[in-house]
Amino acid sequence: MADQPVYLQPGYILQKRTYRETSLIMDVFTRDYGRLPLLAKGVRKAKSKTASLLQPFLPLLISYTGKANFKILTAVELSHPLALQGLPFYCGFYLNELLTFFIANADPHPEVFALYQHSLVGLASQPELEATLRIFELQLLCLIGYALPLETDNQQHPIRPRQKYFFHPEQGAIASEQGVFDGDTLLALQQQRFTDAAQLAEAKQLMRGVIDFYRQGKPLKSRSVINQIIQQLQT
Repeated sequence: MADQPVYLQPGYILQKRTYRETSLIMDVFTRDYGRLPLLAKGVRKAKSKTASLLQPFLPLLISYTGKANFKILTAVELSHPLALQGLPFYCGFYLNELLTFFIANADPHPEVFALYQHSLVGLASQPELEATLRIFELQLLCLIGYALPLETDNQQHPIRPRQKYFFHPEQGAIASEQGVFDGDTLLALQQQRFTDAAQLAEAKQLMRGVIDFYRQGKPLKSRSVINQIIQQLQT
């Protein structure tokens, strides 16, 4: 038995792949229904007017129907224009890869949807790419139940700006003269406000360690692509 049709649901395409000769299977992140697989029939035909809209990072209004585990696209509209180009475009795929890992199918997260939407706008504006990525990582983990303890260390002492720390995703900050993170960096992450490049570099290292911990070391494909793009821009 088919479910009730869904009309004009805000959503984004996270991934897509070709299906047979003229169709696409897409991984779509919707505001009210979470992630879901969606079949777009016939959109790869030469005269299709839909194919140009079925692109990552475009804010869409999606209509679909079908059974619980098999949804078929019936219509799509562009909600409003948004352009990611160059390095921000590849950073967007990093956000998509995190969502694909941390958000299960059919598990609604409207607050994560709002975060993703806001982060794409931040990437499009370009000046604060690294800060946008760090804040997305931090808030995503918080919203799905993995909030990082950044106000106090593992002994419940307040984080001190000039203290050195190690950091473990479950234990939190561990004060040590051999620590690799400044207290300033932990406080900057907690406040989501970075004052210099050194803080951003340490925050990137810290968040990478946290995400790798939850992914059990499984590499993110988008990271290597972003690193290659950065190297090309620097040469």
